[in-house]
Amino acid sequence: MSLLSDLVNLNLSDTTEKVVAEYIWIGGSGMDLRSKARTLPAPVNDPAKLPKWNYDGSSTGQALGEDSEVILYPQAIFKDPFRRGSNILVMCDAYTPAGEPIPTNNRYNAARIFSHPQVLAEEPWYGIEQEYTLLKKDLKWPIGWPTGGYPGPQGPYYCGVGADKAFGRDIVDSHYKACLYAGINISGINGEVMPGQWEFQVGPAVGISAADELWVARYILERITEIAGVVLTFDPKPIQGDWNGAGAHTNYSTKSMRNDGGFEVIKKAIDNLKLRHKEHIAAYGEGNDRRLTGRHETADINTFSWGVANRGASVRVGRDTEKEGKGYFEDRRPASNMDPYVVTSMIAETTILWKP
Repeated sequence: MSLLSDLVNLNLSDTTEKVVAEYIWIGGSGMDLRSKARTLPAPVNDPAKLPKWNYDGSSTGQALGEDSEVILYPQAIFKDPFRRGSNILVMCDAYTPAGEPIPTNNRYNAARIFSHPQVLAEEPWYGIEQEYTLLKKDLKWPIGWPTGGYPGPQGPYYCGVGADKAFGRDIVDSHYKACLYAGINISGINGEVMPGQWEFQVGPAVGISAADELWVARYILERITEIAGVVLTFDPKPIQGDWNGAGAHTNYSTKSMRNDGGFEVIKKAIDNLKLRHKEHIAAYGEGNDRRLTGRHETADINTFSWGVANRGASVRVGRDTEKEGKGYFEDRRPASNMDPYVVTSMIAETTILWKP
């Protein structure tokens, strides 16, 4: 008698050329990931060769019941770490049957910005630091925390080692390897300041691929926590009080910033970010006001600031960038629940296309 695990791990290539494609999209809340699978007659490596598909938008908050069909356009392909073999994950965006992007399709506008000739010429690079918190399924309380109580103060947990400091490492390492298998440019992981909170980094990645990769990395993490029976939250301040929030610090550079004299280009870009601070804050994630308080390694939400090696600033420039006169900067304002399509394209637009 086969075990369930045996059947889940069947190698389809032994008996058929058919493969499974898991189509992934973003639901109506802007953070709820959805997916469904379909069979393809043979392996596919080019998203342009994948069929469009549809779903019931009235069940995801993206369409009315009397006209509920939403069309999925495949945009990026990744290897499937769950089914493995030639099976794939497919990141999609959503359109009406008439071919218009639906209101929650933020990828469409991002693609428009990233395809602009001036943006293409600058080859924007991104490295996104995605923080998140793992919660007990029934209590919605961080794993490793006493039931209804609190652990010791922050200090020993950041990059900590040991059963009393690091909670959920099996999930984190599983996610790390699954992302590498999928072809995501995940560059590292670490335990965060608040116990039960972790971070992974995606990048460097160019243009819209940074957002595609981050969304699929989030999807893989959701699937792994589903298997583990743990709840994943991207809430920017999951626990009130003297505990760090969760952000998505976005590291950014253009070709001009990476070349000699780039520090002056960086300073001009930061000036633009300052002038559009309110617009960026409005687009950088829901509930960010609970996180950007001026405490716990954040700047106050109402005040723009920047500095070298200053983790209490809105924008941080590294010591190496200052020393070499070129490099990158880190926008520390985005919340952990930000939409990377919005954040990455908005930074590019403000620093490359927008004129004060």
